[in-house]
Amino acid sequence: MDNPKSSGLPKNAYRKLEPGEVYEPMISASDGRSEVTTWSVVTGLLMVLVFSAACIYMALRAGNAIEASIPIAILAIFFGSRKKIKSTILENVIVQSIGQAAGVVAAGAAFIIPALYINQVEVTWWQIFLSCFIGGTLGVVLIIPLRKYFVKDLHGDLPFPEATAINEILVSGESSSESSGKILLSAFGIGAAFDFMIETFHLWNPMMTTKTLLGGVGEKMASMRFEASMNGIAALFGLGYIIGIRYAAIIAGGSVLAYMVLIPLIYFFGSNIPEFAFAGQVYEIAKMDSGAIFSAFVKPIGIGAIAVSGIIGIIRMGGIILGSLSLGFKGLKGDSASKDLPRTEIDMDPKHVMLIQVGSVVLMALLFVVVGMLAGDNMSFGEVFKFGVIGSLVGFALSFLFTPVAAQAIAIVGVNPVSGMTLITVVLTILALVGAGLTGKAGMLIALIVGCAVCTALSTSGALISDFKIGYWLGSTPQSQQRWKFLGLALAALVVAFVIPIMDSGYHFLIENEAGEMISNTEVLPAPQANMIAAVSKGLLEDPANQPWFLYGLGGIVAIVLYLSGIPMLAFALGMYLPISINLPVLFGAFVAWLVGKTGKNKKEKEARQGQGILIASGLMAGAAIFGIITAILRQPALGGPIQYLSFGKEFIMKESSSGGGMFLKEGAHIAWYEGGLGQGIGFAMYVLLGLGCYLLAKKGAQMGAAEEASKE
Repeated sequence: MDNPKSSGLPKNAYRKLEPGEVYEPMISASDGRSEVTTWSVVTGLLMVLVFSAACIYMALRAGNAIEASIPIAILAIFFGSRKKIKSTILENVIVQSIGQAAGVVAAGAAFIIPALYINQVEVTWWQIFLSCFIGGTLGVVLIIPLRKYFVKDLHGDLPFPEATAINEILVSGESSSESSGKILLSAFGIGAAFDFMIETFHLWNPMMTTKTLLGGVGEKMASMRFEASMNGIAALFGLGYIIGIRYAAIIAGGSVLAYMVLIPLIYFFGSNIPEFAFAGQVYEIAKMDSGAIFSAFVKPIGIGAIAVSGIIGIIRMGGIILGSLSLGFKGLKGDSASKDLPRTEIDMDPKHVMLIQVGSVVLMALLFVVVGMLAGDNMSFGEVFKFGVIGSLVGFALSFLFTPVAAQAIAIVGVNPVSGMTLITVVLTILALVGAGLTGKAGMLIALIVGCAVCTALSTSGALISDFKIGYWLGSTPQSQQRWKFLGLALAALVVAFVIPIMDSGYHFLIENEAGEMISNTEVLPAPQANMIAAVSKGLLEDPANQPWFLYGLGGIVAIVLYLSGIPMLAFALGMYLPISINLPVLFGAFVAWLVGKTGKNKKEKEARQGQGILIASGLMAGAAIFGIITAILRQPALGGPIQYLSFGKEFIMKESSSGGGMFLKEGAHIAWYEGGLGQGIGFAMYVLLGLGCYLLAKKGAQMGAAEEASKE
């Protein structure tokens, strides 16, 4: 049965073809309209610039990245409609295809690179850039030979949920580009202004705590370690708005278990126990606050749950994996020269694809050799060369095996099991390197750089198959999508390599606790997947005897119980790992989105308001992220810490490091009104106003969309 969602598409766009039936794309192969133009390439690169920064910021601050493809498609149509000669749909496809590199590179880097900072392994910007770019390049050339199989041979067999959504926007969204673009840009401005006022000027305190807001009751609760907090920033509100009430509630449920059950129980039973040693540390629970108990005993449970959730996710996709492994070998064969094919079926020359595959492996090996030589472990060149070759071969082999898995998972369920595959990659790489005699900082650096390259390759290949399907439906030239993707990847890798060190020097992945120990800064830069990778790699390479294996195992049992209970295990596990101060504002944003979808005079109006969600959420997160990075720049000691002259509610002091590390910016005492009930009360009121503003924006967007529809009739 024909089921076209957009009248512009052929009737057989979303169904299986009858015997002898051929799918003809929306734009025929003989159509000579513009595709790769200066406008489409420049606009695509601008999207990469903005959304790479936004995606990596959100991944580090909230443990979740922005889905960049949909807002990029909307903005491509919006800006294209303002050209003197309106952009073609094929130009918009190129903008979206180039821009999509932003999210895939950010995802690859955010899963791995912070683990190096957490484990105190020195990494440079060029190492981040090269590992991301080489990995992304490998992901492209490994999936190109499989394009025809996935998008043409299996036409109608695979649902491609994400590609379908973007396709519908590109086809039917042109009629509502005016309202969609304005709502997205308005939300961008709101998110930017809101978080900039908080994080640069500190006009109110976003960190609301039950200890302060509930007065004496809150103080009594805190004494028993019942304490909750909420970081009321626009970035987290937007994340909740797009996640939805169900998953936000599950994530918050994990936090409730951690903060309202486990921490008080650990304190209740442990406060009568004298000092004791566990996992290489000495603890006296009676003197530990909620945050210390969470970091020492609850967070490792969350890490174990995240790790096992990823592994279970891989096992659950066993059928996809087994069916995909042979596809890599199918792709090695390549196709014959495509000179006689129509424009819509022309890929890059198979010889060039194979050459880039070989070149990527060679570059990966060179990178690992240089990384090993700079690690400072006094290894000979022969040893470094051996480890570099092993690392590159392991990286290529796992990318080769997992790339079709990632692509097929995206095509079937719209979810890339990249976290589980990355964990397996890191473990196997470490075991291979340890077997070859490499340990210590050099082993960790090489293993995690391998992990970053493979993770980026998998993220890229999974996303690119969606690009190919969109192009197949609409009539793009695959060769154009493939060639220009490399440029997008290079820029995205460069942005990520710039932003991650800026975020570390501005906010710090590691902070010093009251005992003088360096711990992960989970309140500001939680990076949950990277913390999981950091724990696993440290346990295997550096100090296996002093790792909280019992707690990791307990977390694994929690994940198994969640799976057997039918509860989304990774979402709940993230809730157990992430601080409740992150998860409560996410829940608040999701609750507002739910309320917005319930308002309206009739079903059509309710759906129209609910449909504004992705625009509002994407705009809020992108605006907050870009200005959050600006704030991180203002916190740079190398620039003299300009934020100290702009902040009203917090004091910042430039001090000289006692270790000879130069000047650093230290957060001084908070001003009394800011820290107390007044500052937090204003913060709560402003967060409610943010929710009201988003409701009004959704209402306005629905009205504008209805007016545009009426004008077409």
